[in-house]
This record gives sequence, C-alpha cells and structure tokens, in this order.
Amino acid sequence: MPHPNSDVHAYEARATEADLDDLKARLAAARLPEAETVRGAEPGRRWDQGVPLADLVDVVEHWRTGYDWRSFERRLDRMGQFRTVIDGLGIHFLHRRSARPDATPLLLTHGWPGSVVEFLHVMDELADPKDATAPAFHVVAPSLPGFGYSDRPTTTGWGTERIAAAWVELMGRLGYSAFLAHGGDWGGNITTVLGGRFPDHVLGVHSTFAEAPPGLTTDGLTETERRWTEETRHFWRHRAAYAKQQATRPQTVGYALVDSPVGLLAWILDKFAEWSDTADSPFETIDRDRVLDNVTLYWLTRTGASAARIYHESHNSLDPGLRVDVPSAITMYPRDIDKTPLPWARERYRNIVRWRSPEAGGHFPSLEMPDFFVADLRAGLAAVLAARR
Repeated sequence: MPHPNSDVHAYEARATEADLDDLKARLAAARLPEAETVRGAEPGRRWDQGVPLADLVDVVEHWRTGYDWRSFERRLDRMGQFRTVIDGLGIHFLHRRSARPDATPLLLTHGWPGSVVEFLHVMDELADPKDATAPAFHVVAPSLPGFGYSDRPTTTGWGTERIAAAWVELMGRLGYSAFLAHGGDWGGNITTVLGGRFPDHVLGVHSTFAEAPPGLTTDGLTETERRWTEETRHFWRHRAAYAKQQATRPQTVGYALVDSPVGLLAWILDKFAEWSDTADSPFETIDRDRVLDNVTLYWLTRTGASAARIYHESHNSLDPGLRVDVPSAITMYPRDIDKTPLPWARERYRNIVRWRSPEAGGHFPSLEMPDFFVADLRAGLAAVLAARR
C-alpha cells in the first residue's frame, strides 16, 4: 500500500460560529426583487428569466432555519481530508483508500459551479463496492485552485494545463505514479489535458465532456448527432452569458458572489436548474441539502470570485492540437450543455474503448442519478483497464 509523503497533511474544515451566525443574519436581511414577469407560466417555463422568486424564498428559508452545515463537515471528516502545497499553492483534497488489494488509483475532478460535493456521496461505493466482483479504486478528489478549501491564487496562470500538472504531482505524493482520471465540465477539460500531456502517468480517462478540435463539419453525422451540435451551438450563443461574464469580468461579479449569500445561491442554483434533466425544478432529482452543501462551501470559503476566474484563465483555451492516445471512455448525458458526436470526439480521443449516451441525465450525473453514475463510471474504467492488458 503506498503511503503519502511528509508534504501531505490531514485537514479539518471548521466554520466559526460567528461565520454561521453572519450567514443566517444576511439571509434574514436579504433584499429581494419583485417576482419574475413569467410568473404563472406553465411548468418548465417558470425559469425563463432565471430562478423564480417563490423557489428562491423557499430555499433561503430552509438554508436559514433547517440546513445543517456541521453535518456536512462531519461527512468531509469521515471521508478523509488533506492539504498539500503544490507549485506554491495550497491544495485541498479528499482521499478514500480502498481496503481491496486490487484497487486502482482514481482521480476525480469537479467543475464549476460544483465542488467536491459532487463526489463525496459516491466515494465509499467506488472504494469498497458492495459487489465484490466490481472494480475498486483508491479515490482522490481535489478541490480546484480557488475552490473550496484550496488556496485562492493571487496571480494569473492557474489554468487547466497547470492544474493538470499539479494533479500529477499530487497523485505522485500519494504514492500513485499511475492512475485513472475522471471529470466533467472543467474536470473533463482537465482530464483531457491529463490524458494528452501525461500518458506515462495516466492509465486512461473517463469523461462526460469531450471537446472536439475546432473546424469539424456535420457531414456524415446521424440525425441525433446533428441535433446535439445544434443544441450545443444554441447554448453557447444564447445561454452562456455566465461564462462570458466570468471569462471577461470575474472580479466584477465576484463582489456580489462574496458579499451576498442570496446572490451566490441564485447564481449557482440557476445552473443546477437549467443544466439538470428535470421538467421544472432541480430538486426533482438533486437533494436540496446537497445543493446547499455546495453553495455554503462557496460562501464560507469566500470563493465566489476566485472560482469564477477559472473562466478567465482557461475559457476556450484547450489546445486544438492536443490528442489523447490513452484508452478513453466517454458518456454523453442527453441534457448536458455541451454534447460532442462520436465522430468528432474521435478526432481528439484516438482510443475510445467505450462510448455511451444514456436515456436520461444532465450536467451533474453524480448528484442527479448517483447509482447510474457509479455503475457507468465503473464500466467505463473497467473497459479502459481491459484495453491496457
């Protein structure tokens, strides 16, 4: 069993009572706008102008009177929290070792507006599955720079290429010279960089994000694949103002995200609603307290601005010439915001050993449908490992 070196230290997350009292006071004193003018519209259209007032008021009241942050802290502690300094920046991560001698190291990377909350509830099952025939993993889930309990960068330069290099260093410090990698959203981007830049360390990748090289045509695509390209193009043209704001003016929006818990909640909840596979509310599939775990983590760590800066550092920055030759498994969920046809994905990922497009699921599959997510991730990684034999 590998052992971490002396640069890795156990960590405990503890919010002060003063910070929790301040959060409740701010929630109680929140100034809210009038209701949206699409109020009373049919289900599925209520969110056309953003988070509906009634929905926000309900979540804010629960956040103030019913939500238990200390329970989340205890779950983090049970999983195993650590910190280490890499390239001058403190990095926080969860580390769940498997009891199985045949376990394979697995790196999980989250995106925005997510956090390690996306993986906390599935790490036990990945590490020590109830089914003894299922593959097992030593699971590592780091917080991106500027997110959660990782340090907030004070200079530019912490883009996806640098983060990927830091993750290789992190895994090496834990004794994992070779490992599997999974990610979605920014985590998928970083996983792609890992597979393309570090094939000597990365056994293979699994991703729910497969950005193709630019300039490809729709010639030869199926009707479904053409629809995917149209939906993706429509998203980036008409529904991506958040990305343009964070890529160009993260500091400006950051003041509101760090000063107002209601503003932060609305900014993040809007994405959980729009990007999930639901008819009306994200809470149809995602537990309300899991969303509040995520938002409260942003709030207490004051990372609304620093997390937004990943867009300033890396938006549209994936190297057009980067190719991934390690075995790759890719899952395209139907309600995700960026879906890539298989022929396009093959232009970058040269060794796709498993490709799936489920009938359901959105941008946050580990939260929306955790059982399916775990089963699909296992199957994908098993295919990756089989391809290396």
